[in-house]
Amino acid sequence: MKLKDKRDAAVLPFQLKKTVTLVGMMGSGKSAIGTALARRLGVPFLDSDAEIEAAANMTIAEIFEAYDEAFFREKEAQVIARLLDTEIGILSTGGGAFLQATNREAISQKGIAVWLRADLDLLWSRVSHKNTRPLLLTDDPRATLESLYTARVPEYAKAELVVDARKDYSIDQMTDKVIEVLLGRADVLEEIQ
Repeated sequence: MKLKDKRDAAVLPFQLKKTVTLVGMMGSGKSAIGTALARRLGVPFLDSDAEIEAAANMTIAEIFEAYDEAFFREKEAQVIARLLDTEIGILSTGGGAFLQATNREAISQKGIAVWLRADLDLLWSRVSHKNTRPLLLTDDPRATLESLYTARVPEYAKAELVVDARKDYSIDQMTDKVIEVLLGRADVLEEIQ
């Protein structure tokens, strides 16, 4: 089924059967698309990074600075497991979350992973002007992003579903693409007639 436009998509009733976990690089649109997707499907939007920040009463950057990445990844895994156990919805995860085998297993058991695949130039255009990405606070953030991208793509490729991001897609268009892919899995999303 092809979604024709935003008006058509907004009125289609859906039943989400599993939590959809959005994975991918920083800047791939997990939070923006996740929020729009949850709204469109009428389900809760959950953001693992926001939940970690709320629990720690610190930003992700502050957690990285005060502790280390290993500490953060441990807390991230706990939060993701808890969110997957709550209610069915759309879960946005941090860029490194899907690299952890325990997170991939939990996501696979309780939902489905959707990789928002974006090329390096698109990612750079989205993150280069921000200073909220602790992993990019380096002397050469573009080279750091490229290194992370190269290392992470094989892990993201383990996601069950993939949706390609494009520079010319609006949030609504990208959300349509995700819904189209999800509708191909009757065990995940079903259109109610």
